[in-house]
Amino acid sequence: MNQLKNCLENRGLEIPLIQGGMGVGVSLSGLAGAVARTGAMGCISTADCGYREEDFRRSPEEANLRALRKEIRRARERSEGRGLLSINAMVATRQWEDAIKVAVEEGIDAVISGAGLPLSLPELVPEGKALIAPIVSSGRAAKVLLKTWSQKYQRTADFVVLEGPLAGGHLGFKAVEVEEGKAKSLEELIPEVLTVLQSFEEEFGRKIPLFAAGGIWSREDIVRVQEAGAYGVQMATRFIGTEECDASTAYKEYLISKGEKDLAIIHSPVGMPGRAVKSPMLEKLGETGRIPPKHCSRCIHSCDPGSVKYCITHALISAVEGNVGEGLFFSGANLGKLREIVSVREIVEELFPGKEKTPAPKGTEDILKV
Repeated sequence: MNQLKNCLENRGLEIPLIQGGMGVGVSLSGLAGAVARTGAMGCISTADCGYREEDFRRSPEEANLRALRKEIRRARERSEGRGLLSINAMVATRQWEDAIKVAVEEGIDAVISGAGLPLSLPELVPEGKALIAPIVSSGRAAKVLLKTWSQKYQRTADFVVLEGPLAGGHLGFKAVEVEEGKAKSLEELIPEVLTVLQSFEEEFGRKIPLFAAGGIWSREDIVRVQEAGAYGVQMATRFIGTEECDASTAYKEYLISKGEKDLAIIHSPVGMPGRAVKSPMLEKLGETGRIPPKHCSRCIHSCDPGSVKYCITHALISAVEGNVGEGLFFSGANLGKLREIVSVREIVEELFPGKEKTPAPKGTEDILKV
């Protein structure tokens, strides 16, 4: 474990915490930079991160890649050289490869990838350029992926994110498993995945840190999963309630007003079930069966605008801008605990007491400047 800890700290990770990637526009440079500044790992979601660019509707691909470069550079400035910065790139998106290549060119510290198995990720990230990490939801998925990387690329993961059934957004479980409470818990999944990782650790002669995600909220939650064998945690929902979160104030206040009873498991156009708030848009979808897209941003591989039940890009952009009527609001199972807006610094110091205190922000304007 000491060898593992030193390996991560040598790369700048002072606190074993990853801020989960949240798209569209929920975790960009404001949030990621602030988290990194505490010594943890901030994460920028690449999913349509260019939605605020003037030419997004006309040229979404160019707008997204241009914006990604800007967000990485801004996050680096805001981190003040502390912690690590990563991107979360979804395999299901059409720009998965291009987004990763741009991030690597910009000197991103780590690439985290899920919403599908990132089987070719090592091709996109030359060894030594950035850390690579898959998001998995089972030992089986971890084994298939790491075996492919080992045999085809002679590479392995630098760390792994294990996402349990209580996470928000897209889930790596069958909808019925989550709805009926039959999906394995994090405590059950951690030893399963650690067993898989052990064989690859032996093959490559180094540790592969495991970060547990989904349903992590408190210091007690962190201790619990670390006692089960996790090195650290990934958290997303709690960071929505921060001053530095890149979403609009209306977005944050809407989620703060909701609770666990307001959550549902939905079917996403990405092809995976997801956990989201029962919003007016979802109610309308339940009544009509389909909300035809008005515009296509060419975001998902499998999407057919002529038949898809709704445009997830439009729904997520509407949400992040505070349009409750048309928005899709993803959230983890701990939504009911989101009750106020605080600073990133306050959350990290509460979760990891005794660690070196993070410097006081220079000023809210500096942190939130876009």
